[in-house]
Amino acid sequence: QVQLVESGGGLVQAGGSLRLSCAGSGRTLSDYAMGWFRQAPGKEREFVARITWNSAYTGYADPVKGRFSISRDNAKNTVYLQMNSLKPEDTAVYYCAAARSYGNMIRAGNVNNWGQGTQVTVSS
Repeated sequence: QVQLVESGGGLVQAGGSLRLSCAGSGRTLSDYAMGWFRQAPGKEREFVARITWNSAYTGYADPVKGRFSISRDNAKNTVYLQMNSLKPEDTAVYYCAAARSYGNMIRAGNVNNWGQGTQVTVSS
């Protein structure tokens, strides 16, 4: 089982940027497709972005396309989420996720490796 720890969340004004990091331990993250999900109060956890083990493919939820970018550095066992042009509706707890299958990274129910989450708050 891989352990995941997110960092980089915080409070930012609308239009600003944040970069989230997810550091893995216990296993090498290159064994996994990686992703980011988010959960706002009273809402279900939703898919944000995903990346294959070798960075060959990435995918994004429609609300974040063109604004967010996922990347990984397997040598550092770390995955990143660059978030630009942030909007108040991006406010949520952001979770890092690891899965054996890139295809499974769309639904939270298909993922069984989660970080503890990091809060992102975007003020208007």
